[in-house]
Amino acid sequence: MDSLTQITLGAAVGEATLGAKVGKKAPLWGAALGTLPDLDVLADPFVSEVTALAIHRGFSHSLLFIVLGTPLFGFLLHRLHRRDDASPGEWSLLVLLTLASHVLLDCLTAYGTQVFNPFSDYPVIFGTVFVIDPLYTVPLLAGLLAALTHAPGSSWRRKANYAGLILSSLYLLLTVANKLHMERVFASALTAQDHAVERVFTRPMPLNNVLWAAIAEDSTGFWVGYHSLLDDQRHIDFDRVPKNHHLLRDAWDTPAVKRLRWFSRGYFSVSEQDGQLYVHDLRFGRSDLGLDAGPSSYVFTFELERGRNGQVTGFHRHDPAFDVDAETLRRYVARVAGTSAPVTTHR
Repeated sequence: MDSLTQITLGAAVGEATLGAKVGKKAPLWGAALGTLPDLDVLADPFVSEVTALAIHRGFSHSLLFIVLGTPLFGFLLHRLHRRDDASPGEWSLLVLLTLASHVLLDCLTAYGTQVFNPFSDYPVIFGTVFVIDPLYTVPLLAGLLAALTHAPGSSWRRKANYAGLILSSLYLLLTVANKLHMERVFASALTAQDHAVERVFTRPMPLNNVLWAAIAEDSTGFWVGYHSLLDDQRHIDFDRVPKNHHLLRDAWDTPAVKRLRWFSRGYFSVSEQDGQLYVHDLRFGRSDLGLDAGPSSYVFTFELERGRNGQVTGFHRHDPAFDVDAETLRRYVARVAGTSAPVTTHR
């Protein structure tokens, strides 16, 4: 999730754990620990993009990191605040709950979290919530801010913070129900249209949990479709995106391409322009929010780099120019509300 959400969640968890005993130190340390796992990005300037892609949401988001970090940080916090009426075990509980909630929340997104690192680089992906979702963050933040206006130990402070945590957690449960429902809707639509597919990836579209996207894979390409919970019919217009994996030719098993295959979980297409190869991770959609049928940039597009011998040696990510203006936002809100024509992708 985004940094603001993780900081807010960490602060709320810290407040719920030790706020009554140590006051403002609990949410402050909760906020710090809530953002700690994401500091893995500080390594980016010192490593290649291939390595950086493997590091992010890697060991710092793993169960082993939580197991090792909980007693260590718990002991250090107790030593730092030994005058406070909180034991090493209580500080360790704050660390445990804060780190664990961060990792669990990241697992609910579509990015991929290496919970079992370093024993396995398998990324856990539930894909029930977008990385920025105001309906999750706002109640959590409101409850925390309301709590901090009251004195430590106050029943109103505890109730306000718990209210934010409960409401936001209930929302996460709702996103799980939405995903299960959408998986059935997309599966039914694919079957009705005689699309024989091998697997389907579903995820919510940006900033909401109402409009969803599906990427259905067959042997030569992907069927991409969109559906809103508020659509008045279940017909879905799927658009075709060819894999073009043959363009990779001898580069298929190079470290750079293997890393992109791993990161995308296989949901990628390849394009060629002026002799240059580009790998597009389809899971994160396009910069125009998928509203237009014309050409647009994928949010995660990687340009392959070649060495002197022509061998692929690495890649670098292209940051797309987001085609989002007031009119695009209006159309997007209308699409979420189910009041406009279905979203389509370019062929």
